[in-house]
Amino acid sequence: MSYERNGKMVNRNYSVIVVGAGSVGMAAGYYLSKKGVNTLLIDAFDPPHGKGSHHGETRMIRHATHVSSKGGQHFVPLVQRAQELWLNLERELEDTLFIPTGTLSVGEADSFYMKKNIEEGSMYSRLEVLNANEINMNWPGFSIPDHFMGCFEFSSGALLNEKCIYAYRELRSKNKATLLTNTEVKSIDFFTQGVTVNTKENSYHADKVLICAGAWTGKILYSLGLPLQPVRKTFAWFETNDLAFQHPQLPCFHFSFENQLYYGFPNINGSGVKLGRTDSERNINPDLMRQNFGKYASDEGDLRKFLDRFLPKASGKFKKGKACLITNTPDKQFIVDQHPEFPHVYFSGGYSGKGFQISSVLGEILSQLITEGSTTHDISAFSLARKAIQK
Repeated sequence: MSYERNGKMVNRNYSVIVVGAGSVGMAAGYYLSKKGVNTLLIDAFDPPHGKGSHHGETRMIRHATHVSSKGGQHFVPLVQRAQELWLNLERELEDTLFIPTGTLSVGEADSFYMKKNIEEGSMYSRLEVLNANEINMNWPGFSIPDHFMGCFEFSSGALLNEKCIYAYRELRSKNKATLLTNTEVKSIDFFTQGVTVNTKENSYHADKVLICAGAWTGKILYSLGLPLQPVRKTFAWFETNDLAFQHPQLPCFHFSFENQLYYGFPNINGSGVKLGRTDSERNINPDLMRQNFGKYASDEGDLRKFLDRFLPKASGKFKKGKACLITNTPDKQFIVDQHPEFPHVYFSGGYSGKGFQISSVLGEILSQLITEGSTTHDISAFSLARKAIQK
């Protein structure tokens, strides 16, 4: 069945419909289209956009230094494969998507965070362990107290996230997958065989559906009661002309201290130093989310305190700030699974602030599940049935 839109006949029957064409959805659409699957992607906005979790110019990709987090042993292999896929995409696009800045992880020398990173992180990647003085000598932009230490991961760096979305979008179109933008999904009807996805204008039919709508995934799949909590998070850029803060003189960095988590990026192409606080979350209804950086004094205030303490010469003029949506699970590990009643319904979400860096491999995984019924990757830790997220 087809219909006419803007003078063109448009198909309404597909093999797979992807609901949500952000980082994971666009990647999955790309991999499905490469397999020749008749695919429709639907997004409520026009990706890349500032309404979800994938904007903000850069995203960090770290390998070994995820080991210290719960579930890190399952996460690290996915990051490593994601890195391969990003580099493959870069070659296919013939443009830069990854900047090899390396990542410096810093914390109190006697902390679990640093001990775990060093002890197990070296199993996965090349690390250099440094004391505070060595950090300050290697990167004069930092001011690290004596009781801190760090480890530098050579193979990690910054992804140009919005360019990555554009790349998947552009290459997807060459493989003839259809994309509907600015189209909100109102409901999905699940049948024993197939689904119908309903928008304001039309309904679309498919054999299978993949739902990866970010903060709206729980709303779309409300009957499953998914343990997903959308939160508001912020980050900002600060002006600096000091060469010590420009790439390649400054790496990406991640700090854990006094139960606080911060991350940042060097000044890339005049952007300014970018800084965010990982644990500065506020629960929010995604339908009410606004780009309102500065609504709370802590939006800039927390970042200033960090800069004044650890990168004092980068605490310059505020350039801009942004708010974004992150979707958490109770254990801060994401979900990849199938509907318990309708196995042709797939969903993925709850990336808890770690999703973009692995969106390439999640796209690969989901395309494998949909077309082959299994994946070459171990995703057993990310099942909806795991005890850590059961009520």
